[in-house]
Amino acid sequence: MDYKKWHDHYPSEIPISLSYDEKPLHMFLRESAERYSGDIALHFMGKEMTFTELYLQSKKMASYLQSLDLVKGDKVAIMLPNTPQSVISYYATLMAGGIVVQTNPLYTERELEYQLVDSEAKFIVCLDILLPKVKNIRDRTNLQHAIVTRIKDYLPFPKNLIYPFIQKREYNIVVNVEQTHDTHVWRDMLDMASSEYLEVEINPKEDLALLQYTGGTTGNPKGVMLTHYNLVANVQMCNAWLYKSKNKRQTVLAVLPFFHVYGMTTVMNFAVMQGSKMILMPKFNPDDILKAISKQRPTLFPGAPTIYIALLNHPNLNEYDLSSIEACLSGSAALPIEVQEKFEKITGGRLVEGYGLTESSPVTHANFVWGKRVNGSIGVPWPDTDAKVFRVDSDLEEVDLGEIGEIAVKGPQIMQGYWNNPEETEKVLKDGWLLTGDLGYMDEDGYFYIVDRKKDMIIASGYNIYPREVEEVLYEHEAVQEAVVAGVPDSYRGETVKAYIVLKKGYQITKEELDKFMKENLAVYKVPKIYEFLDELPKTAVGKILRRKLVEDDKEKEKV
Repeated sequence: MDYKKWHDHYPSEIPISLSYDEKPLHMFLRESAERYSGDIALHFMGKEMTFTELYLQSKKMASYLQSLDLVKGDKVAIMLPNTPQSVISYYATLMAGGIVVQTNPLYTERELEYQLVDSEAKFIVCLDILLPKVKNIRDRTNLQHAIVTRIKDYLPFPKNLIYPFIQKREYNIVVNVEQTHDTHVWRDMLDMASSEYLEVEINPKEDLALLQYTGGTTGNPKGVMLTHYNLVANVQMCNAWLYKSKNKRQTVLAVLPFFHVYGMTTVMNFAVMQGSKMILMPKFNPDDILKAISKQRPTLFPGAPTIYIALLNHPNLNEYDLSSIEACLSGSAALPIEVQEKFEKITGGRLVEGYGLTESSPVTHANFVWGKRVNGSIGVPWPDTDAKVFRVDSDLEEVDLGEIGEIAVKGPQIMQGYWNNPEETEKVLKDGWLLTGDLGYMDEDGYFYIVDRKKDMIIASGYNIYPREVEEVLYEHEAVQEAVVAGVPDSYRGETVKAYIVLKKGYQITKEELDKFMKENLAVYKVPKIYEFLDELPKTAVGKILRRKLVEDDKEKEKV
């Protein structure tokens, strides 16, 4: 790695270049099972599993998949929340030679069908309550086998007896699953399977481990092709960045869903590589999260700004002890400075902002957890990761220092391209650089800043307005809990600025009062012309606010 100006700020403990293991990703599980055999790998709603048990069950599932004629390169869709089954299925698929297709359990039938057809998945692992959805679209896909599990399969007594009644009450559905030639019951599978599977030769730099679908904010979602080496490199970068945890195994709070690449790398793969314990949280519930932190004492807590905001605004926050938290890496959206400072004060740990994309496995930048941190910045590139700012829609022409352009990244974690989509691949991969679609700049110290997504920039009366800048000011107001800003059509200005706001409980504010506050802190052309107060904002599974959905909902309302 050539010298870059940001390397001046690297703590001595973090090398600017690493030596990456050229091995299959699932070797991390085998090594941790050998090294930490009797130690706890997973904690799930009161029940725990050792690394030995996790490895054994993964081997059994790998063997079973091969008995169903899975061959190298076959796709296995995993449609599960954060449960032991999701971890087992992930590593078992890789061990059997398959490619994981992470699938959001909240997908509609239309979304599920699109992803299964596009990925050509032959297998799916899902919860019993999701099986009817799978059955409804199965004939229109390449699916040959469905492996069905239940939340209760890994619950301790007496929760395993009580849960079916809770499930019926919450989802109003009871699914009885029987073992057939193409539908397989999880518990029966493990009982029947051998612990011996056929090891498959893997070329880490060439063979895919994952097809990870992007959110599809423009057009249909695209399958990001990530190799074993891409994922191994990124998790080893993560390990180097969190250098104080290298020789101290952690307890990691798994709130981020594993079906999102951020949670998959910074939580699951990181914890398995380290031999650390994961506290699995199948869904985000502030009460459950606070209880888990108090009782299980996690030390690492990767998350998203909306997760930290929800906890900070919990009415009984002061009743919980959060002092075990040592480090939090925040991603998926901009981290408001006020949230960062308040969370650090309550926990005593460090909360830093990072940056990445599905296409980069996902992390490329972060602030130093124990080192120089610049508020408002996404930090500096990780080891072996280069970054530049190019003029928008140019042929890789660099902008001047401090000038806004499109951020591009290069490194061993960058994807191979989009599955069956060479046209879209050519648009974003140029001469080894991944064009991120994010507008930003680099300062004289080599720290990077995101001003907004290229497609989210608002152009009002000829002025370029970056929603993130407006949102930062909104978050400074004591009454605002969450906010997102978007451009909406305007007959005079072309576009105008609209703010969607969720107020903190117990607070009230008029649009006039908020408008006065904004005008005191922003140039008048950046101040929202429209304010809408909502009870909640739509979000992705990792807590990223869906700006486009709000705008689309407004358009639909106008049609009525």
